[in-house]
Amino acid sequence: MLKQMFDLTGRVALITGASRGFGVEFAKLFAEAGALVILNGRHMETLQAAADVVRRHGLVDVAAFDVADIPAGLAAIEAIQKTHGSLDILVNNAGMNIRKPLTEYQLEEWRQVLEVDLTAPFALAQAAGLGMAKRGYGRIINIGSVMSVWGRANIPAYSAAKHGILGLTKSLAAELGAKGVTCNAIAPGYFETELNAELMKNAEFVKYVNDRTPLRRWGKPDELAGAALFLASPAASYVNGHLLTVDGGMTTTM
Repeated sequence: MLKQMFDLTGRVALITGASRGFGVEFAKLFAEAGALVILNGRHMETLQAAADVVRRHGLVDVAAFDVADIPAGLAAIEAIQKTHGSLDILVNNAGMNIRKPLTEYQLEEWRQVLEVDLTAPFALAQAAGLGMAKRGYGRIINIGSVMSVWGRANIPAYSAAKHGILGLTKSLAAELGAKGVTCNAIAPGYFETELNAELMKNAEFVKYVNDRTPLRRWGKPDELAGAALFLASPAASYVNGHLLTVDGGMTTTM
């Protein structure tokens, strides 16, 4: 019974931004659970290296495209459905951030962050969700952030996009739920990832995070994978429109 609750055998999952960090960890666990996992990233070389790692855990394929290139993403969704017969799970994990004071932020930088962090998840969810709804089954998981509910200086576009992810998730959950498709989001706190590399060089900021996190440390990328597997699995069949915060308890103290 326990194994069945987290069994993804026969499911096809696309994970964006899966050549490193969270994406690779999600892929390894999904593959172990029996899914055919399709890794997305911009560069085939790094994707193939990630695929070699994930292949030790199960079935894997790759789909190289830039999520900011919407036509390429939509073509990839179509190709996956044609090749594999379905796309059952979509994890919108790819993301970026530009850290600058408001006075220095350029409009093009704002557009760039929102294109990757919000517009791409919408477009991919729209395309994948259509097929899921026709088949009467699907799981869409959007990677938000604690910035989906907070704000912080010097990241206006990122904070806006992650707030948008929460709204998008709720809207998709409301619209697609009756068709057998759930949509949920995960809100990571501060994790030791490449996206946070510059922050981790700042000893004062590291201490700031540690002091306000009950577990007194930053998260490791593999510590987010269980949350993603839960939302993708039969165990979460009645979870819809939820923001699952994984932050070591940080939001409880702020």
